[in-house]
Amino acid sequence: TWNEEGGGHIYKVNATGKPKPVQLTKKSSVYTSLAWSFKSNRIVFLKGNTQNFQDATGPFAFGIADYLGWIDTNGGNVNIIDRSRGRYNPHFVKTNDRIYLNEYSKGLVSVRWDGTDEKEHIKISGITTYGSLREFVNSHEAHANPAQYAYQMLPSDYDMGERNTPSKAGFIQMAPEGDQALAHINNDLYLVTVPLVGGKVPAVSVANPSSSSFPSKKLTQIGGEFPSWSNDGKKVYWSLGNAFFDYDLGDARVFADSVKAAKKLEEKKKKEEKDEGDEKTDDKDKDEKIANDKKEEKDKKEKKEAKYLPKEYRIDVKYEKDIPTGKILIKGARVITMKGNEIIENGDIYIENNRIKAIGNSGSLNVPSGAKTFDAKGKTVVPGFVDTHAHMWPSWNIHKNTVWVYSANLAYGVTTTRDPQTATTDVLTYADMVEAGNFPGPRVYSTGPGVGFWAYNIKSLDHAKKVLKQYSEYYNTKTIKMYLTGNRQQRQWIIMAAKELNLMPTTEGGLDFKLNMTQLMDGYPGHEHALPIYPIYKDVVKSIAESKMCVTPTLLVAYGGPWAENYFYA
Repeated sequence: TWNEEGGGHIYKVNATGKPKPVQLTKKSSVYTSLAWSFKSNRIVFLKGNTQNFQDATGPFAFGIADYLGWIDTNGGNVNIIDRSRGRYNPHFVKTNDRIYLNEYSKGLVSVRWDGTDEKEHIKISGITTYGSLREFVNSHEAHANPAQYAYQMLPSDYDMGERNTPSKAGFIQMAPEGDQALAHINNDLYLVTVPLVGGKVPAVSVANPSSSSFPSKKLTQIGGEFPSWSNDGKKVYWSLGNAFFDYDLGDARVFADSVKAAKKLEEKKKKEEKDEGDEKTDDKDKDEKIANDKKEEKDKKEKKEAKYLPKEYRIDVKYEKDIPTGKILIKGARVITMKGNEIIENGDIYIENNRIKAIGNSGSLNVPSGAKTFDAKGKTVVPGFVDTHAHMWPSWNIHKNTVWVYSANLAYGVTTTRDPQTATTDVLTYADMVEAGNFPGPRVYSTGPGVGFWAYNIKSLDHAKKVLKQYSEYYNTKTIKMYLTGNRQQRQWIIMAAKELNLMPTTEGGLDFKLNMTQLMDGYPGHEHALPIYPIYKDVVKSIAESKMCVTPTLLVAYGGPWAENYFYA
């Protein structure tokens, strides 16, 4: 758990009957990544400094996962095993009592309960993305080693140049039986056989699972997050936005076998028909043969694309919003109404139940009795500001109960924000909490995580549709950010898919004027950041204006010139 005032604790709760939480820890701290051992009455975890987490102003907090520890399942003192040293995701298998962990450069490792005898088991890599490798781009797992990943699109030991190296698995979890592992790479999930070999640590690429060095399989079609195993290792679970997925490995094998058998039978039938066919055919027969061949080719393509689909459950959580009630009169203010150039020098604003009901000259409104009056003489009232490019990123992974950046925006009059590229899906949850009234904040709209160069290498229009389906059906963002995602053909596939799925796309400027102009010509309706050249002539201005592209110049981040944010640093 986490509480801003009291810190966090570890609890256990019965899974059947009426829930009865039992606190296990005596001292509050930041506890994450809990795992219950199959073979001993112990729970392992990562822990760190409470004050560091409370003081953190952004998505990362240094020092909150510095130690690997355990506690008895009946409660008691915390036992420190070792410093985490960048290792994360502790978990167990049934075949031994070692602690399995992930490590950025080593892949999957394991240690004894005293932290000794570290063994490396497997390294897993995935696709090579178009422009650069992902390798932990702002992922949920970055809490384990925030010093390396904080506020960067790439790890600190890499520059922003193009690197044609495969993406590394950001999450590897052994199956309970210890024979397979789940790998989360970019936003896709893979099943990999873990070989028991000595000598060099096996490195498995799942870029093309059918040709992997050890049996492997891609489980997701459109992406997934928060993967886990069933207790018997026969199922894999994950979620995506508002959906929960249940992938039965046995059913998937049966489905694959049936498809293979059907294909074999079809090939046999086709060969028999060919052998029995008459070589002499008239024109009508030829036409029929061509039509049949086309139909067969279409059917073959559809069968080739047939894949096992997991069970999908949409989660619909009802929550009663905290909607303010009451009657308020703001009296005697200078009111900028945004009705053309209208300014009321001495005006009143009547508010009822969280809605502005009336605006007019002071004393002209019909105000019900009982309304609370605020004297605003000498003050100017304006509508709330809308910040169309606001990366307000509170703590990821462990969510805080109060968000200072939201409160600060409200205090300065920003009542609506738009985040074009949230890096993770945490912002979607925070936006729900603001809407529900759990804590104050502006309305938070966003594109969700960017459709980025670091995570994808789009192969076709159909592939683009699958990627964007995350946003249209599961995240429900209604918008996306195409973030330098490939060459022009790939960018065109994305905007075509976005149009078909009713998603409004914007783009990353990327300090590349030629790129900006091709995105304009290809129909992208949005552009983030300033154009990086000066001066800009009439042809560019006219093209942008007549295309109706919405440009957010982000004066704090001014591509091609001094950034305004440096003024505040100075």
